[in-house]
This record gives sequence, C-alpha cells and structure tokens, in this order.
Amino acid sequence: MTTDSPAGSSAPSSPADRAYIGSFTSAGGRGVTTAVVAPDGGLHPMHHTDRALPDPSYLAIRPGLLYAVCETESGTAAALSLADRDRPEPLGEPVPVRGAGPTHLVLAGGRLFTANYTSGSVSALPLRADGTLGGQPSVHPHRGSGPDTGRQRGPHAHAVVPAPSGRWLLAADLGTDSVWIYDLETDADAGGGAVRPYGEVRLRPGSGPRQIAFHPGGRHAYVTCELDATVTVCHWDDAAGTLVPVAETPLVGPEATGESYPSELVVRADGRFAWAAVRGQDHIAVLALGGDGGTAELVDTVPCGGHWPRGLALHPSERWLYAANERSGDVTWFVPDARTGTPRRAGSVEAPAASCVVFG
Repeated sequence: MTTDSPAGSSAPSSPADRAYIGSFTSAGGRGVTTAVVAPDGGLHPMHHTDRALPDPSYLAIRPGLLYAVCETESGTAAALSLADRDRPEPLGEPVPVRGAGPTHLVLAGGRLFTANYTSGSVSALPLRADGTLGGQPSVHPHRGSGPDTGRQRGPHAHAVVPAPSGRWLLAADLGTDSVWIYDLETDADAGGGAVRPYGEVRLRPGSGPRQIAFHPGGRHAYVTCELDATVTVCHWDDAAGTLVPVAETPLVGPEATGESYPSELVVRADGRFAWAAVRGQDHIAVLALGGDGGTAELVDTVPCGGHWPRGLALHPSERWLYAANERSGDVTWFVPDARTGTPRRAGSVEAPAASCVVFG
C-alpha cells in the first residue's frame, strides 16, 4: 500500500470500517477482498475469497449479508454471510440468474435484481426470510439495438437502480440506448414474482447508457453514457414513473483524444457535486450540480491513480472517494475538496482486476 497522506489523521472513524472489493478472478483477481478502512481512509486488505466465487465483479450489501454477481457466461449470483465481517462466507453454491454476463445487482422490493449484459435482460431473484437466495428467478428480456454495430447489435442491460421512493426500478441498457422502467409495486400486487416493464425511455442513438444515479432531491437522475462519454440529465416524476432527458454534459474536455468510456457516477448527499470515472482517459470527472439537480457542469478532471477505473465509490462518511482501477490492479482513494469538489489523491492499495468497492 502507498499513502500520500499521513497515517493517524485526525479524521474520526466511521462505522463503515470495512470495505469489500469485487474483482475478476479470470483476470487474476482474488475474488472478494475484505479490507479495513483506517481512520485516514486507507485500505488494509486482510482476507480474500479467491476462487470460491468466479468473477464476483459487482457487490451489494445489507446487514449481515453480502451479495455478488458472478459475471460469467452461465450467469449466477451469490449470497455471503457476514457473521464474521472480516471473512465473508458463501452461503451455498451460486444461484443461476437465467441470464448471461450479469454485471450489476441491487436489492429492491424484497428481491435481488441483476442486469445481465450479455443476454440483455433483467432478472429478479426471490429472497428467503433470512435474506439468502431461494427459488427460481423471473427474467425480462430487453429488445432492440443501436447504431454502433460493434457494441449495439442487441440489448445489453448494464445496471439496475431503484428510484428513491422504492416503487420503481430503472435499468440502463447500453445496447438499446434506453432506460427501462419497472413498477415494483404493480409486480408485487400481481404476485408470482414476475418482473414486467412499465415503460422504456429512449436516449440519443449511439449514446450507450451504462449507469444511473439519482440526485438526493429525487427529481433528477443522471445516466452515464459509455459510448459518447456524456452524462444525460433527466427529470424524474416518481408519481407518474416517467423519465425525461433534459440535457447532456460531456465527461471529457475538448482536448481529449483516444478512448473515453465512462463507468460509474456517484453523487454527494447534499447534491452539490457528482463524480464520474472515465476509462481510457483514466480520470475522474468533477461535475457541479445546479439548484435541484437539473443541471450538471464539468468543472475539473483529475487522474484516477491507475488504469481503467471500472468502479467508483463514495464512503458513507463522504470523506473519501475510491476508484477501482481494473487494469492496473489497484484501488486508489481521494479526499474531495468540500468547496470545489476536486478530489486530492491520498493513497492506493494493490487489488488485482478490481471492479467495485462497497462498505459495511
């Protein structure tokens, strides 16, 4: 580990003092890594699941449990016990999601949802009373394509994100240039665990929606678009379940050359700033959010500290921002400036084929 800020900082300890790092075992990753979060934000790895789970690329957490997608062609999800927070233990074999290449997951409406990139579908997995996975998943396949023949010959669901109210689930699909909206309340009333689309919102052709994040005010959402290196600002009406694109903001400056593939975007709790990781450029874009979140302006970019930042995570204390740099095999952390939002590099730790970070 390298640290650019002095150890033993006066920053108070956070209750989220464990970090769980997902990775690609097929590229040399060590499965799910548990790390202690030090008082200065530094990460100190202490345990790895290694090959107990294949390619646990994205994680979700709830008290006592950790969930992972296994991003393989067969497509599975797994639950891990956090009875010992330092040593996550798989609870049985991974469960098929009936979709290929699951790349993202979230807990919503009493179920575990996965976005299946390769098959272009969304799966809903039932949860037992104790939170473990049980029963057959319900699957909804997306339909459509986009103008990029190399990346958009068919649907590629990339993320599933609940609306702040919990009633709706939004799914970003890179292949169809759209955001699909699911009504979790209607699904629950219908019974049987089915997952049915309520609507589909088209974004600009060729934009390639990848990730979604909501403004804390609840009236706007930000869709990170991988293929054109932008974020689309959308107005969200929770009562009607409608999403309306209103503006686009570039995540790279006009001088940028070469590959620019945004990945994850996170928003500060007070709604003043958002940060987006951009692979290829290998930077973190700083966005100033205006008013109730209806505008986003690129105000700065800083190096991500490595190569190919696939994941970006804000610590619950909001004192530190973490970039999971997949191809350089490290997690780098930053201290965001409270006034300008610009992150200052504070340190890094080796994490082969790192893909995401969650805290608990």
